[in-house]
Amino acid sequence: MAESGSTAESPSGTVAEAFEAHRDRLRAVAFRVLGSHADAEDAVQEAWLRLARQDAATIDNLAGWLTTVVGRISLDTLRARQARPEVSHDGTPAFAVTADDGPEPGDVAAVADSVGIALLMVLDSLGPSERLAFVLHDMFAVSFAEIGQILGKSADATKMIASRARRKVRATDRPVASRREHRAVAEAFRAAAMGGDFEGLLRVLDPDVELTVATPGGVFVTLGATDVATRARMFSGEVVRHQPVLVDGLPGYISWRADGTAQSVMSFTVTGDRVTAIALLVDPARLAALRPAPAPTPTGDREGTEG
Repeated sequence: MAESGSTAESPSGTVAEAFEAHRDRLRAVAFRVLGSHADAEDAVQEAWLRLARQDAATIDNLAGWLTTVVGRISLDTLRARQARPEVSHDGTPAFAVTADDGPEPGDVAAVADSVGIALLMVLDSLGPSERLAFVLHDMFAVSFAEIGQILGKSADATKMIASRARRKVRATDRPVASRREHRAVAEAFRAAAMGGDFEGLLRVLDPDVELTVATPGGVFVTLGATDVATRARMFSGEVVRHQPVLVDGLPGYISWRADGTAQSVMSFTVTGDRVTAIALLVDPARLAALRPAPAPTPTGDREGTEG
């Protein structure tokens, strides 16, 4: 499946429509492999550009061709990250904010979302080849022969790589709590932070918790329960009103200033009964781009009152 060919600037309308029909699947493949919404979008866009340079008549199976291209792009991205581990591939989540008023945790879709979030955390422990082989075969039913073409290995060698990845996933995967349980842990953090309860914060935070704060000046990371708890008490006093939301499917909160403008969006990654990661967005430009709902009218003691 050669990627070079015609130098036409854009595919024909028919091919463009076919690409759009595959876009969602390609985005899902790239996101599962890369664990980053931004990198997944970049991979899909690059696949589109390569298709624009390709003679469509030479492609027998567009779906397979696109999956191979996205797989190769994703593999290169994973290997680049490994070569430069000091560079964060996605310092903060995409902060897609939705109302936390969906189905009860027992609903199949809600449980599936939780499983997906937990699995992405486990996939981070795999090497690039392992991650690609596991995701493409076990999650998207791509054959070992096709994956082997991406990895430059035989189908048998690729099968062994996927099997090794599968054993690692099974060894490190943990039971997934319901969305209600995750929300309860996030609420315990919020209550302790708003109440200045340092010991309460330490009880709900994992010892190795990571706080990532996206500001206009860049992304800053704080590690460890003690330091994160200290930061939490500092910024909690600024919250005037808040509302529970889902941030990229994770439990979180959006808060507002006294004048009704959005102040921050926060999300929590919960493992067991502890918070293992917190992402906080305080960049006004990115907050404005989210177009959050207006601040709710104060209704009793669920709102913070500190200035």
